[in-house]
Amino acid sequence: MKLARAIHFDESDMRIFASPARTGEWCISGGFEFSDWTEGDLTGKARQAFSNGWFGLETGGRVTFVAVTALEPGELETLTSLLAQHFVTYYGAPSVEAAIPVAEEELRQMVALCDDHDPNTLLTVARELTEAGVREAYRVIEAQSAGLDQFAIHVDE
Repeated sequence: MKLARAIHFDESDMRIFASPARTGEWCISGGFEFSDWTEGDLTGKARQAFSNGWFGLETGGRVTFVAVTALEPGELETLTSLLAQHFVTYYGAPSVEAAIPVAEEELRQMVALCDDHDPNTLLTVARELTEAGVREAYRVIEAQSAGLDQFAIHVDE
């Protein structure tokens, strides 16, 4: 089973998102946050989060790139509980127990997306508002194999 972790190549996410995700934290699409947004909500850093931000499950922050990696079954249960609690705290779900099925479905969708890709594959998300709601599209950047000579230091005696 696979899921995705936040990855940063530079400091740009720290500037473009109001709340950046922490490097290495587990992420999902998090499109649920925008389900009732209108064009009027799409300004400044909120627009950036909407346009291309993955949702960090620990911080609730956003990140531009995620990398596919292995997930242990026990971790999935923990992440489900964490997301269910987020739904209670921020979206008014009546209880963690009531929010568990929704959290499970969010994670199931992300696992399905990640399971099709090799470890270290990078993913980006792009969102747009349509008359039918939020539309998400994903871009896949395959992991590149690197030869040892790209990293080795060559010394002449």
